[in-house]
Amino acid sequence: MNAAATRTRSQPAIARHLINLFFIVLTIAMIVPMALVVSISLSEEKSLVLSGYRLIPEKFSLTAYSLILEHPAQLLRAYGVTIFVTVVGLAASLLFTSMVAYSISRRDYRYRRITTMYVLFTMLFSGGLVPFYILVTQYLHLKDTIWALIVPYLVNPFYVLIMKGFLEKLPGEIFESAKVDGASEWRIFFGIVLPLSTPALATVGLFIAFAYWNDWWLGLLFINDQELVPLQLLLYRIMSTIEFMTNNMNTVNVQIDLSQFPSLSARMAMAVLAAGPMMFVFPFFQRFFVAGLTVGSVKS
Repeated sequence: MNAAATRTRSQPAIARHLINLFFIVLTIAMIVPMALVVSISLSEEKSLVLSGYRLIPEKFSLTAYSLILEHPAQLLRAYGVTIFVTVVGLAASLLFTSMVAYSISRRDYRYRRITTMYVLFTMLFSGGLVPFYILVTQYLHLKDTIWALIVPYLVNPFYVLIMKGFLEKLPGEIFESAKVDGASEWRIFFGIVLPLSTPALATVGLFIAFAYWNDWWLGLLFINDQELVPLQLLLYRIMSTIEFMTNNMNTVNVQIDLSQFPSLSARMAMAVLAAGPMMFVFPFFQRFFVAGLTVGSVKS
């Protein structure tokens, strides 16, 4: 009997160790590529060509960063544009997303099902690129304005449905008691719903922030003004220039040793510069992010 009890106690311990081992391996699989990107960005181009990629740079070099940062004013301006777009877009998008989700999550909303189907329909079908471009440029007149980088991503139906699933878990008695006390719908929304929705707002907000920060497509479509070029589009143009020079060096009258030209390391340096700030932001949202993903999975 003691042997059977020992085996019973040891089974959860083995399962726990296996789960921990799985997540350790998964963590290493995530960290190693990131460390490799940083290492390549700090490596000399010739050593990369001759020896390949290494986790520890064979020959340390900052040539890639010096090439990208040769004109710091342009890079800082692009950072400013991206930060403004991310902050303003995040705040506005969270507001509109939560408002739509709150409306369709209320059981006393008469057109709840119709509105939900309307939101879901936009996930399945879109108007296409040409109508989208005409809408933004000809009807909204947002071309070459900072709002062209913000307005198209204000409401995402997928995030609306995530918020809706969370808000449906809130007890309806809270809203009824607030109405009895004389609270308006706006007071209920801003004073009760939003504070209770912090985990969901943090989870959805992180996705929205990444979407705004990593976007270069809207800038490519609607921005010609160099003062409004976002960071990702600027780095995309630098990468395209480097790739063009590398592939067409024999057709121009410029003699440069390709082994010294930081083509590979510059690509990785741009990835570090583009992803770096968001990597520092994520840990601050991690607690709310985990809570937002698990909310509703276990019923009390």
